[in-house]
Amino acid sequence: MPADPRPRKTAVGDPRRAAKKAAASPRKAAGAGSARPALRRTGPDGRPLKAVAKKGVAKKAVAKKAAAPRKRPPQNRRPPVPRKPKPKRPPRTLKLGRPALRLRVTFGVMAFVLSLFAGRLILLQGVDPNSYALAATKENTKPFVLHASRGDIVDRNGVPLSVSDDAVAITADPSQTSKVAGDLAAILSPKLSGTTYDKLVATLSRKGRFVYVARQVSPQTWNQIDAAIKAQNNDRAKAKQPLLVGLYTEADPVRNHPNGTIAANVVGVVSAEGKGQSGLEQGLNDKLSGQDGKAMYEVDAKGNKIPNADHTVEEPKPGVGAQLTLDADLQWFAEKRIEQAVKQYKAESGAVVTMDVKSGEIVAMANYPTFDPNQPVKADALKNPALEQVYEPGSVQKVVTMAALADAGLISLDTKLKVPGGISVQRRTIRDHFDHGVLNLTIAGVIAKSSNVGTVIASQQMPIQDFVHYLKNFGFGEKTGLNFPGESRGLMPPGDEWSELTRSNVAFGQGLSANAVQMTAAVNAVANGGVYVPPKLVKNYVDANGNSIPNPSGASRRVVSESAAKQVSTMMEAVTAKGGTATQAAIPGYLVAGKTGTAQEVDSSCGCYRKWATSFAGFAPADNPRFVTYVVLQNPTNGRGGGFQGGPVFHDVMSYALQKYAVPPTGAKQPVVPLTW
Repeated sequence: MPADPRPRKTAVGDPRRAAKKAAASPRKAAGAGSARPALRRTGPDGRPLKAVAKKGVAKKAVAKKAAAPRKRPPQNRRPPVPRKPKPKRPPRTLKLGRPALRLRVTFGVMAFVLSLFAGRLILLQGVDPNSYALAATKENTKPFVLHASRGDIVDRNGVPLSVSDDAVAITADPSQTSKVAGDLAAILSPKLSGTTYDKLVATLSRKGRFVYVARQVSPQTWNQIDAAIKAQNNDRAKAKQPLLVGLYTEADPVRNHPNGTIAANVVGVVSAEGKGQSGLEQGLNDKLSGQDGKAMYEVDAKGNKIPNADHTVEEPKPGVGAQLTLDADLQWFAEKRIEQAVKQYKAESGAVVTMDVKSGEIVAMANYPTFDPNQPVKADALKNPALEQVYEPGSVQKVVTMAALADAGLISLDTKLKVPGGISVQRRTIRDHFDHGVLNLTIAGVIAKSSNVGTVIASQQMPIQDFVHYLKNFGFGEKTGLNFPGESRGLMPPGDEWSELTRSNVAFGQGLSANAVQMTAAVNAVANGGVYVPPKLVKNYVDANGNSIPNPSGASRRVVSESAAKQVSTMMEAVTAKGGTATQAAIPGYLVAGKTGTAQEVDSSCGCYRKWATSFAGFAPADNPRFVTYVVLQNPTNGRGGGFQGGPVFHDVMSYALQKYAVPPTGAKQPVVPLTW
């Protein structure tokens, strides 16, 4: 091949570019002849080093480069290879699936869904059907409380003292009443006491499905409310306004006391929920209240009963009534008489208790102040002081002391004592309520004159342990057995190893405390020939059919001999006779045995003795006792003395009882008993 006549440029600078050119142009390589190829120089790292041109040549090359751009030599390229034309794709078409496969898939899905339903049915009907049925029933039923009728409380003659009258509780479904709460409240507020329009609106707009609007509403009041709602609904229906709905009623009996304040402290009251809150209503609550029933009714979406739908009813069990031993007539008279005495002598309070000697039945238990159980009353006024208030009984306690000494044979009606004006016991001086020198008194004179000193002298003959034993037998330091709520057992020094001073104080009625019923029962033991009869307040229980169930009495016990009781009774007769300390208690035609009492009381504000309790206890006819009556006034400020303050009250109440029960005078004459010697 002939040599290319065109001049060749000398590769200056980059040897790699020159090598590439030589490899790309075989003709250039051939034109080079047999010239020796230049050696490639590399650096220490193996990379080729740039060739360093000679100084003159470099300058010429630069000059040429600046003069004209370098032209790339033509490349030897292969001629393009003609490509085969691609075949055209056919248009896409929808491929139809196989019908058999589609049917299998469809039936599989349907079988899976049906199996879920079948499993659920098996669970509901076979595995645990009862629980699901119960859940469904709860969703569609509503419970209603059926209140049991509370037993009545009547006196010994059937006079009602506390009975249940028909009444209703107004309830609401706030989900229905909230939209018309204002209109309903406008109707209710004038009819219901103890609430306001705003309170009713708030109640009717609460969340939930049930709320009490009012309790113990009389049927007459509800009828007025119901009539007003119906009248408004007629007008609303014509005007296409929302109807007044969502109010309901349920039985909610109210406790009523037909005779007002009579025996209110004894009978007590019940709360708005129908539970006993005080007195016998509380003490006998389990018997009186009975057992509530319940009913389950099917209801609609609004909570209304569905007529003729399935329902279950558990009938309530009515409570048992209580027939008391109280006589309403005598109770009323005793309450009026003690009220008069409290006001007359400006006392803080007073109580009267009258008991049947033989049976221990309490025919009157009157207190003043009292309250009207048909009206709202404060909790402090609900107490029964005759059983709950204790005090130091004073000289009435001498009846018990003398009975114990007589039973032990240490005294008799012939006992004579020299009684000084005072006696020292363990460096304390005990005196009488009147100043005197040495008196020559019989034991009857000691009782008639109510001598503290004479009583102490007589009591020192008995060992202290024996004296304590007698006191416990007479019921001191123990409850009476009436099971009355709040009853106090009284206070008595613990043990039987008393000091001589303690024994002396207790002998004449200081240093121990008791309530009015305890004192009545103690004196009654002397009137009953030395036999202690536990007090009784409930005579019979009466079931729902009117059958009487006797309430058993407590066991009686002899505390002193009949002879000892008779001697003490004779001493007590001298108290109401001429020369005694309570002639005001004498009743013409009857022998009356009695004993006065005046005792100091501790004032809780200072912890010191500066209050007083005056009392009188007695029984008649003394020769054949029928009733014993005890009277006590707490802290009278208009005079002080058991004879002239308690004696007249005893006279009036005992006279009423003797006449009411037609107890004839015995015609016995007052025995002549010497008081001095």
